[in-house]
Amino acid sequence: MDNQSTVTSFIFEGFSVTRQVQSTLFFLFLMDYLLTLAGNVAIVIIIRVNIHLHTPMYFLLSNLSFLEIWYTTNIIPNMLVCLLQEIKRISFTGCFFQFYFLFSLGTTEYFLLTVMGYDRCLAICKPLHYHKLMSNRVCQLLTVSCWVAGFLWFLAPITLISQLPFCGPNIINHFLCDRGPLMALSCKRDFITEMNFFIFTTVLNLVAFLFILVTYMFIIYTIVRMPSAAGRQKAFSTCASHLIVVSLFFGSVMFMYMRPAGKHSLSQDKVVALLYTVVTPLLNPLIYTLRNKEVKEALSKMIFKQ
Repeated sequence: MDNQSTVTSFIFEGFSVTRQVQSTLFFLFLMDYLLTLAGNVAIVIIIRVNIHLHTPMYFLLSNLSFLEIWYTTNIIPNMLVCLLQEIKRISFTGCFFQFYFLFSLGTTEYFLLTVMGYDRCLAICKPLHYHKLMSNRVCQLLTVSCWVAGFLWFLAPITLISQLPFCGPNIINHFLCDRGPLMALSCKRDFITEMNFFIFTTVLNLVAFLFILVTYMFIIYTIVRMPSAAGRQKAFSTCASHLIVVSLFFGSVMFMYMRPAGKHSLSQDKVVALLYTVVTPLLNPLIYTLRNKEVKEALSKMIFKQ
C-alpha cells in the first residue's frame, strides 16, 4: 500500500455507445432537465402565490418539488458535461459530494413521501380532527424533520466509504458516483463498512415502506366503508398521485439497493438508476398536476392573469 499511488480523481465510463448516440442522449437529457426544472419550479411558485393552496398537503408537495430541483441538478448537469467530453473525469471530492447529496436528497424524499402518506391518511380517516392533528405548525415541524434526518441518515456510512483506500484503477463503470461502483474500486474490502451501509439502507426502505403500507391499509378500509360512490372516488383520487409516485421511486430504489449480493448486469443498473434520477423527477410534477384539479385551476388563473 505504501508503494501505491492514491486516487485523486475518477473517470466515468458512462454509456458505452457511439458518439452519435451520445449526442442524442445529450439532447434527451438536456430536455428532460429543462422540463423537470420548469415543472417543479412552476409547482413551487403556484403553491406559493395561491393562498387557497396554503394547506399541509400542498406545502409538502412544494417541498417535494423543491427537492426534485436539487436532486436532478446534482446528477444531470454532470451527465451532460460527460457526454460532451472524451475523458469523463470528476475529482475525488466532487465524486463523494455527489454521492452524499444523491443519498441525502433521496432519503429526504423517502421521508417526505412517508409524511405525505400520513397526511392523506389523517385527511381521509380523521376528517373532523384533521386540522388539529395536521396543523400548519405540525406540518412544518414534520417537514423540517424530514430534511434534517435525510441529510444525517447516510452521513456516517458515506464518510466511512470515503476513508477507504483508493489506489487505482479509478474508472467508474457508471454515469454517477454510487455505493457499488465506488466500493468496487477500493483497494481494501471492508466488511464492516459494507454491512453498515446495507443496514442503514435496509432499515430506511423497510420502515418507510411498511409505514406507507399501513397508512394505505387504513385509507382503503375507510374508503370501502364510505356510503357514496362519489365520496369513495374523491377520496381515492386524492391518494392516486401519491401512490403512483411512491411506486415509481420506492420500487426502483428498493430494486437497486436491496438485492442480494452477487453479479448484476451493469447495463441494467444504469437503466434503473436513470429511472429514479432522471425519469421520476420529470414525471412527479406531471402526475400531481394532471390529476389535481386545484393545481390545474391555479395554473390556469396565473397564466390568464399574466
